[in-house]
Amino acid sequence: MNQQDMAAKIAAANGFIAALDQSGGSTPKALRGYGIEEDQWSTEDEMFDLIHHARCRIIRSPSFANGKVIGAILFEKTMDGTVDGKPVPRALIDLGIVPFIKIDKGLEAEADGVQLMKPMPGLDALLERAKGLGVFGTKERSVINAANPKGIAAAIAQQFETGKQVLAHGMMPILEPEYTIKAPDRAEGEAIVRAEILKQLDALPQGRQVMLKLSIPVVPNFYRELTTHPKVLAVVALSGGYTTEEACAELAKNDRLIASFSRGLLQDLRAHQTDAEFDETLGAAIDQIHRASTQKVSA
Repeated sequence: MNQQDMAAKIAAANGFIAALDQSGGSTPKALRGYGIEEDQWSTEDEMFDLIHHARCRIIRSPSFANGKVIGAILFEKTMDGTVDGKPVPRALIDLGIVPFIKIDKGLEAEADGVQLMKPMPGLDALLERAKGLGVFGTKERSVINAANPKGIAAAIAQQFETGKQVLAHGMMPILEPEYTIKAPDRAEGEAIVRAEILKQLDALPQGRQVMLKLSIPVVPNFYRELTTHPKVLAVVALSGGYTTEEACAELAKNDRLIASFSRGLLQDLRAHQTDAEFDETLGAAIDQIHRASTQKVSA
């Protein structure tokens, strides 16, 4: 697949994007969920070797290549690694899966109800390296905790500024201003999020497109205007702390919204499973998430 093929595959939205991008701070939690406790490694390198092995196991699994996963988001160390002797992005492309890379370096302390992204030194060099490996796009996450207009405007503006830097390298940014699903004012805040995103989209030059990764809205189809916007390649949803069942039930109520799940995809995978058990478990999750992404129900 070339860049044009990858863009067409994502725009067609006949599947979902797997989020395999747990990084330094979230890796121990991801490993615990996989059944590997912290006493099973002693250095950061050993920790990352364990999570890389888990990700390679997912990529090798026959169910992962059944055509229902159309993209995968990688952590930088995963991007730089190999699976069966191939660079990971190339292995994904060979399976028909579009590779993305997580570029944010974590979150600032909360201010005005949001957590902005920390500075990203060396981002231009990372983008060039990723592009050279065949990576199609990026993902960058900030968090919204309250319906504070000033904070939300700052978070959305920062997302788009970073997105413009990504676009300048000929890559596709996934902008992710995650709204905390347990926030009591989320419905009110999502109206501010939508308005700020539309304002930023209007300011983008003609012919430019971004992707959006958003929490599944409180009101079904609340983001329909974004999913049909000419400057949006696709809108994907995060599972955001929901179980797979909860996330899929909510996602299925939203037309043209496809999944980009992490916990919702991986929650039942365990290191002790046989390869057959692992593939069966992963395949069941993939089927469930694919249905919610492509077969919609009335809210």
